[in-house]
Amino acid sequence: MAAPCDTFDGGFESSKLGTKQYWDEAYERELKSFQETGDEGEVWFGYDSIERVAEWIEESDLTQKENSILDLGCGNGTLLIELRKRGFVNLLGVDYCEAAIQLARSVTEAEDATIEYEVADILDDLPNSSSASLRSTYDIVIDKGTFDAISLSPDNAQGKREKYTVNVGHLLKDTGLFIITSCNWTKEELMKLFDTAFTLVDTIPTPVFEFGGKTGNSVTSLVYKKRL
Repeated sequence: MAAPCDTFDGGFESSKLGTKQYWDEAYERELKSFQETGDEGEVWFGYDSIERVAEWIEESDLTQKENSILDLGCGNGTLLIELRKRGFVNLLGVDYCEAAIQLARSVTEAEDATIEYEVADILDDLPNSSSASLRSTYDIVIDKGTFDAISLSPDNAQGKREKYTVNVGHLLKDTGLFIITSCNWTKEELMKLFDTAFTLVDTIPTPVFEFGGKTGNSVTSLVYKKRL
């Protein structure tokens, strides 16, 4: 599969949000907070974003309740918990932060739900990862903010974006769907980034804002299928 980012660069400056150290520390704090107060932590892009993605998956003619669903960078697991409430049962969340997986398991247990979680890094060498979850293929792969964080990496962000795209292709079944939500990239930019690897299936509506006579979206959610 060709990498889509050879000549495209979003021009982002690197950020601590693109480092594992930042997220390890953030989730260690959130795990401690949950243990002490029951606060499940931040929901990136808000609950509305989770509901929009879950509703699309639930209502689409392209999905079924028994579909295998992988959440890349699952954080505290709230998206998967929402899908479980809607009747989806074959759910797996991965995150490269151990504390995030501990938090997700704790929040899921508190919700009396059953979801599998595993520490794994989407930037591993696939399909030869030591992680069993990253050696499998899925009907649906979801990303809500992970690609954004990778794009802010201070260490070869473009190379990581390319590897991410190739790896998502490895994780998808031939008929699988890739659903990505981003606040860093516009629809047009994401389409250019993923053009050689994926075909756009649908755009999930997100809130529109107007500024200076122009309209736009603060968050973009797109549904893709793999190019064969």
